[in-house]
Formats: sequence, structure tokens, C-alpha cells
Amino acid sequence: MIRLLRKLPTLLVALLILSFVQGSISLATDSPHITILPDKSFYRPNDPVTITIRTGAGTHLKAHIYYLSTELASLNATIVDGEATLTWSPPPEAPRGYGLSVDVYDGEQLVATQTSAFDVLDRWIDAPRYGFLSNFVAGRDDYEAISEWMRLHHINGVQFYDWQYRWEDLLPETDDFEDGLGRPQSMVTIRRLIDTLHESGIAAMPYTAIYGASSGFYRQHPTWGLFDAQGKVYDFGENSFIAIMNPAVGSAWNQHLLGEFADVLQNTAFDGIHIDQYGSPKNGYDDAGNAVDLAEVMPQFINQTAELVQQERRDEGVTLFNCVGNWPIDMAAPSQQDAAYIEVWSPYDSYLDLGRVVTNAEALGDGKPIIIPAYIPPEQTVNWRLTNSVILASGGTHLETGEPGSMLADPYFPLFGTLTPEQQPIFRRYYDFQVRYENVLSTTTTSGSDGLHRAVDLGDIRTRGITARDRVVPIVRSGESFDTFNLINFMGVEQTNWNAPTEDAPSLLQDVVVKITVTRPVASVWVASPDEETSMNMAPLAYSATDGVLQFTLPTLHYWSMIVVEYTDDH
Repeated sequence: MIRLLRKLPTLLVALLILSFVQGSISLATDSPHITILPDKSFYRPNDPVTITIRTGAGTHLKAHIYYLSTELASLNATIVDGEATLTWSPPPEAPRGYGLSVDVYDGEQLVATQTSAFDVLDRWIDAPRYGFLSNFVAGRDDYEAISEWMRLHHINGVQFYDWQYRWEDLLPETDDFEDGLGRPQSMVTIRRLIDTLHESGIAAMPYTAIYGASSGFYRQHPTWGLFDAQGKVYDFGENSFIAIMNPAVGSAWNQHLLGEFADVLQNTAFDGIHIDQYGSPKNGYDDAGNAVDLAEVMPQFINQTAELVQQERRDEGVTLFNCVGNWPIDMAAPSQQDAAYIEVWSPYDSYLDLGRVVTNAEALGDGKPIIIPAYIPPEQTVNWRLTNSVILASGGTHLETGEPGSMLADPYFPLFGTLTPEQQPIFRRYYDFQVRYENVLSTTTTSGSDGLHRAVDLGDIRTRGITARDRVVPIVRSGESFDTFNLINFMGVEQTNWNAPTEDAPSLLQDVVVKITVTRPVASVWVASPDEETSMNMAPLAYSATDGVLQFTLPTLHYWSMIVVEYTDDH
């Protein structure tokens, strides 16, 4: 969490007004007729799947369930009062993502089609879709809207951002309280939000800071701080209202904060601990003048927290830590955290940097999932479409929503933006897509070799270069018997930094001849894309394979096309 607190006093009035905004938000879809809502954010092995279909037209529907390119079931349901319910028992294998395609009929006439997805996981963190909540005001009453938005986007873990009483004193003594910034909060609301999430199978994670404490607390404990070379305590925020404490193992602050974590886990239903840092300082001194290297201290603190979470929540507990600016990922990734959570800042400015951050963390963390908070205003549609394409194609996931209709636009989460009804269907498809195709994008794959990335030839269309500008970028994921070739289109895109407004959408490419050098006999070639509702289902591609060169024609490429090449052997 970096840059956020310098500007907070000038925004506090706006935030207080925002915290009182209540009400629900409509769930937009590509079709004006259909909304598809799973009853859970994910399913455990042997759980039944129940899905509600809401439609403004039609008399009955037919649904098709897919695992990748294979249809597993066809279900029929009658529409009564605009609603129908589907139930299905998936195989117990996990992790596994499934696709759902629903056709609504009025008599014999097809009136609408919509797709969705669901998955089966042992734990939510095996394929995290991390979201956020930031409004904990007393009297909040949009719990059903929260649940529906989360389930529509398959959000299975939620960070409660700035829910706490104080950074150093997490639980308040009264139900109604003001946080360290003067925002009104309610433990009644917080507990009800946790229960609401749990009813949908969604984990609730409390935000904490590894070394932040109010300046008043520091003055009471002046030897607990982290000091610079001149002996001055590090601080953070305008008017220095947060002091930086020393989290080294065995320090007084270390033991105090772990005690606060235990208090939270023993007196709330939170499912683990989410630990933040501010990106700076990176080292300092304790009160005795001993050097403190936070790159070493932070993973030690992660491990201490993980042991506490395991003690209190057993195998269901989750520990997350924010590597602000991708630091200290080398040390944190192999620690006992359950996923790598990386808030990206400069110099990781380009779209390609996002993919590199994901694959680097995956390798360092021995395949642990990767969560990327990257803050983009919702009006910058091209930015978030390309950002999601790169992150998901690289095997990661993007923290960007949670509050109904939201998109994270700022590192201070209450300053989120709101998606328009026209944007919502596009946005939703990225979540359906990552769930439906997790087995060829993330959970059972690793980053493809450099040779596979260079194996793609699009003729006159450039695929290699230092930047993404005016080329198609191949991102490859590899499994035992397949390779997934993701083609991300930057043709016609002049500005290729994810964190600066990208005005030009990629040029639509048609009938793209693709050649891929392969070393194994090919069994089939499939394509799918989140670009349109009609491209969500996998479609086979005719191909030839001669002298180690696979060739096929891709009908269209706009933002992202995912091509899965299956082989006849698994060697």
C-alpha cells in the first residue's frame, strides 16, 4: 500500500459521504434477458451445484455444461415467474473449471443465449479470485447485492480493507466506532458481511499492516519504532500520523501485533490474515542501533503469522502478504504465504511487465497462485481489458472488484470507481473465462518455455520486440499433454503502459494465418476468447501439421484469443 495516505485528509469528507451510500446495483449482462447466478463462489469436491437463471423472456431453457471442449451434461428447465433452477453434481476432481451455456426458448424459438462458469476446488486459494469490501458503516443493507455481485464474478476471497479500529489495536471495544481516519464503522456490519460471504462459500480476510501504528501509540512506546540513521522514527502519511514500528522477530511490536492477530482470529469469523506494507522503508535500526533488514524480517513475520493462522483455522486458514512494488518477492515468495500478492508500481509500468511479474513470482513460489492489484479507473476500458488479458493469460489473477459494480481505481480502496451497465458484461466475461479455463490457464500449468514463446509465427504480423507496441504478444502456458498459446493483440495500440490512459483499442485482425513450431504429434486445436459472448465456448480449428510446423487460420483476433494445442502423447 503505497502513495495512499499522503492525500487522505483532503479526501476525508468525500469518503465519509461515500461510506453512507447504500442500495443495490443491477447486474447487467450481454443479453437483456438472462442473469446466471451460481449459489456458491466455488464448489468443494462432491458438492452439488445449484444455479439460478433469471430471464425476462421465454418459457423454458436448455443448458449445456462443458469441461474445456467436452460437453458433460445437458439440462432442461421450465421458466416460472422469470426464473429457473439448475442442479448438477460434478465429478469430484479438483481443481477443475466448468463452462455453462444457457439457451432460452419461447416455445420453439431461441430468444437469448448466455454463458457462465463454476469450478471445483479443495480450497479457495487454489484458484483465487480475490475481491474487496471497504464500507463498514452501521445500517448497511445491501447484503444481497453484495452476495450476487460476488457470485456473478466467482469472487471466492475478500479483503476487508481498513475495517479495523486502529492499526495497532484491531478490534474495538464497542460495536460502533471510528477508525484511525475518523470513518464511522460498525462491528455489527463487519460480522454480518462475514456471515453473508460465508453463506456463498467466500472467505473473509482482514486487512492489517505489518508495521503501521498511530503516532499516539508510538509516543506511548518510543522504543518500539523503526528508526533511520539519525535516530528518527520512520513515519508515513500527511502530518506523520502513522509511525513505522520494528516488526523483527522477538521485538515488542512483533509480539504485540501477533497478539492482535490472535485476538482477531479468536473473536471473529475471519478466515486468515492479510498483511500489508507501505513499500518504504526497506531497512532501518532498532532502538539499540542494530540494523534491521526488512527484506529478511518480512518473510519471517509471514511465517510467524502463517503458523498462528494454521493453529487457529487449521488447513482452511490463509495468510497473504503484499509485496509492494514486487518487493521483497525473492524472499517472500518461498515463505509460508498461501499466494503471492503483488501490488505493482513503477518501474513495472508496461503491460508486458505484468506478465513478467506473474511468471517470476510463480517460479519463485514453486507454483503458488499470483494475485495482482493494479489500479485502473473504470473509464479506461482498453487499459483494463488489456491488463486482464495479460495477467490471466500469464496464469495470474487481478484484484479489481468486490463492492457491487466496483472497479479499484486507487490504492485507497474506498476510492473505487463504478462500472457502467455497458461495461459490466465485458468485465464479467473475464471472470467467467478464468474460471472456465483455469485448467489450461493456471491451476495445472506452468509458464511455457522461451522456445515456445518464440515458436509462434504470424507472417507479416510482428510477434517479437522489446515493447508490446504494434505487435501481437504470445504468452504460453504448458500442461502435461497440451500447450496454451495466448495471443494478446497490441496492433494499432500506441500507448503500452497499463497505468497510463490507452486510448486506441487493438485493431481487429481477421483470418490470421498462424504457424507454430511443434515437437510432438498434434491431436487437436481449439480456440476460445472472452472478447465476445459468442466466442466463450471452445471451437475446434482445422489445422495441418507438416515437418514440425502446425498451421491453422484464426478467424478473428481483437484483444485476446486463447488457442489450446492438444498432443497425442504426454511426453
